[in-house]
Amino acid sequence: MTRSRFALGLAVVAVPLALALLGPLFAGEPGPRSLSFALGDGHPPLGTDFVGRDVWRQVLHGGRTVVLTALAATALAYLVALPVGLTAALTHVRRLEELLMRPLDVLLAVPSLLLILLVASVFSPGATGLALLVAMVNVPDAARIVRAAAGEAAARPAVEALRMQGETWWRVAVGYVGRATLRTLAADAGIRLTGVLYLVSTAAFLGVGVAPDAADWAVMVDRNRTGLFVQPWAVVVPALLIVALTTGTNLVFDAALEKTPRRKGRRP
Repeated sequence: MTRSRFALGLAVVAVPLALALLGPLFAGEPGPRSLSFALGDGHPPLGTDFVGRDVWRQVLHGGRTVVLTALAATALAYLVALPVGLTAALTHVRRLEELLMRPLDVLLAVPSLLLILLVASVFSPGATGLALLVAMVNVPDAARIVRAAAGEAAARPAVEALRMQGETWWRVAVGYVGRATLRTLAADAGIRLTGVLYLVSTAAFLGVGVAPDAADWAVMVDRNRTGLFVQPWAVVVPALLIVALTTGTNLVFDAALEKTPRRKGRRP
């Protein structure tokens, strides 16, 4: 059952991932523009979009931004959350723990998409800015997950034994506690990447981080929805690719973690 779910996840995610990463290599040069929302009668196989561009060529170009932005945002979120969460879990100074976690709790109280829109109303972020914004709104929750997982590992007798042996903070935090939390953090990373993909797509759908006529799957759904009943492929194809990307990613991580045996933390 686990293998079949893993294979299903790979099959579902393979198509959008391949199109996102390799699509621009096969897109070719843009052809002349045609009528808006045209389909059939010598037009491209998937028809044209709201300004007469080839939908298939837009699909080939439209996934790379979504995928790379989501991956960068997830990596940046953990780059901040890991040291903050580990420090908060392992410190014996209450004030330091409060200083690290309370500002993140305040940030966590604000809805993610609302915070992104508020910042975007002041600044005009590009793809890099969107990745930073999405990473920022994911740091509080990721840091709390890291802190909870590391706190459980830090309470084990093995950690106290390492401290009594005079091991460095780095050895305790990374060598033991970090290893003990890998499974939990890997599971969280899979779920978080799915949420980040959704957030990046939603932000792009609302015009944050991308140009209004950019070759982006989320933008394609937004800009072409007025012609949904005239030329549905311009909306249906990019929407299905986004759904397949998020669903397939979740299935792969879930199946991979289920088939990975739990490993106990090493004794010193």
